[in-house]
Amino acid sequence: MATLIHTLADHSDDVNYCAFSSSCLATCSLDKTIRVYSLNNFTELPYSPLKGHTYAVHCCCFSPSGHVLASCSTDGTTMVWDSHSGRMLAVLEQPSGSPVRVCRFSPESTYLVSGAADGSVVLWNMQSLKLYRSGKVKDGSLVACAFSPNGNFFVTGSTCGDLTIWDDKMRCLYNEKAHDLGVTCCDISSQPISDGEHGFRYFQMASCGQDNQIKLWLILFADFVGAELKYKCTLNGHSAPVLACAFSYDGQMLVSGSVDKCVIIHETSTGNTLHTLSQHTRYVTTCAFAPCSPLLATGSMDKTVHIWQFDLKQPCAGEKNQNNSCYKIYQHLMYVEQRYMGLCSKHKNIDGKELLNLTKESLTAELKIESLGLRSKILQKIEELRTKTLSVSVTVPDEFLCPITRELMKDPVIAADGYSYEKEAMENWISTKRRSSPMTNLPLPSLMLTPNRTLKMAISRWLETQQK
Repeated sequence: MATLIHTLADHSDDVNYCAFSSSCLATCSLDKTIRVYSLNNFTELPYSPLKGHTYAVHCCCFSPSGHVLASCSTDGTTMVWDSHSGRMLAVLEQPSGSPVRVCRFSPESTYLVSGAADGSVVLWNMQSLKLYRSGKVKDGSLVACAFSPNGNFFVTGSTCGDLTIWDDKMRCLYNEKAHDLGVTCCDISSQPISDGEHGFRYFQMASCGQDNQIKLWLILFADFVGAELKYKCTLNGHSAPVLACAFSYDGQMLVSGSVDKCVIIHETSTGNTLHTLSQHTRYVTTCAFAPCSPLLATGSMDKTVHIWQFDLKQPCAGEKNQNNSCYKIYQHLMYVEQRYMGLCSKHKNIDGKELLNLTKESLTAELKIESLGLRSKILQKIEELRTKTLSVSVTVPDEFLCPITRELMKDPVIAADGYSYEKEAMENWISTKRRSSPMTNLPLPSLMLTPNRTLKMAISRWLETQQK
């Protein structure tokens, strides 16, 4: 069940787009502003609204870490903001000066794409905040964009109805006529649905258009074979042009918004309609799932943004992943014991949630595992999963999460930019010859990393309270 829990009504004109980070929601409007809200209580942050564009703001998006926000406008610019302070970091001018309709960060924040009304597409280097590569579609305006999960490819959609796949060198790899009357939005699920043939990973992509349709595609990304797009099915339900679509974090749901004023939540595996939400009074222009909480935001020409919450009785994506991972470990160890230790008894069939609560005693008494070594292995793996997935299963203070990985830090270090990161993640960042701050994109005056013992102790104390 999806329940309306809050309505934001601060914009004075049509809401064009909304985007989540792990802790914030950003919205933009024809009123030339971007507004940013805390997910804790949906209050507007002190620096909001962001003002700088001279015409309507069409799109906004957070970097994967959530520390940088981008917005694009009819004024021909894409602006980059510090999402903690609201400070403007850069103004990126589309070379042609054409109105910019869409912008997206790559998964590792290496690039920012901006697509414009004249069909031009620009890849900006986020380290230097300079133009890296540019290209152009044959016909139509660019209005949609989505990156592959590995960041090596991205897809654009145009008003002439084409979906175009590009690589990070701005080479056009594939073009597909998807919607006769024009594409309005597209999104790629971050979760693979199949390894496909020869070990290639397929992902789901959704596109929607002026033809009232939502199409699901299977998209293959492989560095050495390029890209491939296969039509999967069409999702029905809307009676008018579909203006927006977005996958949930686990890829199991797809939300869409339409000129018919309705929001539909689809189950991607079956194509069934799970919910139809009809509280908006004008066209629904944007919709987005939150990455780390059971929230959905929908925006409309009625100048409002509705926040919806899903029934917490249903396990969230992170909880499912945690349970599935535990169960896979259990199955693997059972196989090892049966294969190499001559175990013949049949073990009790339990789910991931039960596994997380196993003890040495229950392993012996209930599951009849007599091998001390095997019991220790199971408990060790479960403890690793408990720690690794705490950031998903409970609300972790944001300062305990690494800005690069967004996972709970185990060995925090302070970099020269003054921010703390997971040591291994920051070392990997530096080893790829990126000498800029992951937070600000400004050059690092030094590559020295200093252990943050105070933060490490605070995380340890917090973990102890969670395990009581």
